[in-house]
Amino acid sequence: MNVYDPEILAKDDDLIVERPTRAQAEEAVRTLLRWAGDDPNREGLMDTPRRVTEAYGEWFRGYSADPVDMLQRTFGEVEGYDEMVVLRDIRYESYCEHHMAPIIGVAHIGYIPTDRVVGISKLARVVDAFAKRLQVQEKMTAQIAQALFDVLEPHGVAVMIEGEHHCMSTRGVHKPGVSMVTSKMLGSFRDDLELRKEFLSVIGNPVNRGS
Repeated sequence: MNVYDPEILAKDDDLIVERPTRAQAEEAVRTLLRWAGDDPNREGLMDTPRRVTEAYGEWFRGYSADPVDMLQRTFGEVEGYDEMVVLRDIRYESYCEHHMAPIIGVAHIGYIPTDRVVGISKLARVVDAFAKRLQVQEKMTAQIAQALFDVLEPHGVAVMIEGEHHCMSTRGVHKPGVSMVTSKMLGSFRDDLELRKEFLSVIGNPVNRGS
């Protein structure tokens, strides 16, 4: 079974869940509207179930995206370039798997190529492929880094992600403007402290901002 089939949901590597029908999804929205205390049959809400399911199709399109396939096309005509490649400030929108609240922020990616490089738009697409799923930021950071490391086989990969979690800015402790920072270093970025410092310098080390 293809885990990237749009008719199934891959919640993790070991669990595959068949998608409910569109009608079932819309009925679930009506149930939530009633639970919230409103009437799904009133004029302003009658079309909400359709709109919500359409929005879910966009917000969670990462379940039908294959990050590995995105990285298959590479380029070898780089005149022996073997220094760091960095794409920074890749805006992403994800959703917390605990509350389904938005996580909005930026991702920074660096890698040291061997003999081939990948188009920079593909790096952004890989971020989106993992972000457009129910996520935990730590897991998303590791998934992006590991996919790049496994497919491109570079000397090293560095990924740093910043995100504001609306599950704590709009509910719970209500602390807006708080940014969470996670990173994953593989290969030469894990082994070489100076290389790691160079990456952090290029992206404008979030840890040192405001100091």
